[in-house]
Amino acid sequence: MNALRGVAYLLLLQAVGEAIARAFALPVPGPVLGLLLLLVALRVDAVRVPVGAAADVLLAHLSLLFVPVGAGVITHLHVVSEYGLRLLLVIVLSTWVGMAVTALVLRALLRDGRTTGEAGRG
Repeated sequence: MNALRGVAYLLLLQAVGEAIARAFALPVPGPVLGLLLLLVALRVDAVRVPVGAAADVLLAHLSLLFVPVGAGVITHLHVVSEYGLRLLLVIVLSTWVGMAVTALVLRALLRDGRTTGEAGRG
């Protein structure tokens, strides 16, 4: 039941973010605003615990979320065959950039003396 409440929080915050983005014609996608709202909401135990339970369930079944992606790739094989090398290059480069940015942020946080347990306090 806790995981279900967590999924409800996730969907609610995404919907609120979408509503804010549309109401104010913001250039930021609604789900991004929803993630920012989630970041703020996770400071409250009443939200953090159910969302954590929902995250555990979603991560346990993460492989199922790749099935629609695989089906989409198969239905667009003509695009993959035409742009396959370029797609592969973009995927590899974006992965490297993402890993590099993550490493730099982690290095900066560790240099400041913050760790995972201490970052949320303060």
